[in-house]
This record gives sequence, structure tokens and C-alpha cells, in this order.
Amino acid sequence: MKLEMGFTSLIAYATAGDPGALPFGLDMVNLQNSALLYLGLSGLVFIVIWILGFRKG
Repeated sequence: MKLEMGFTSLIAYATAGDPGALPFGLDMVNLQNSALLYLGLSGLVFIVIWILGFRKG
């Protein structure tokens, strides 16, 4: 049984490969760096607020 190259291969290529064109002129490297920076800073702020709240409580 031979499967035709159709819609399913297009979905597999689009999800498994490079993302292609991203909106607003972003590229994958800047998007990843921005996400890591955001996660790191938000984790640090969470720890600082938690420590300050623990000391006052």
C-alpha cells in the first residue's frame, strides 16, 4: 500500500522542521534568548519576594 504525499506530510514537515517565517521580524535565536531571560528573571523575582515574605511573616 503506497501512501501519497499530501496533507499529512505537509503537517509533519511543518511541525518537525524549522518554524519558517515568524511574525514581527523575530528569529528563533532571539525568541529563545528572550524566553530564557524572562524565565530567569521571573524566577529570581519570585525567590526574592518569597524570601522577603518569609522574613516578615
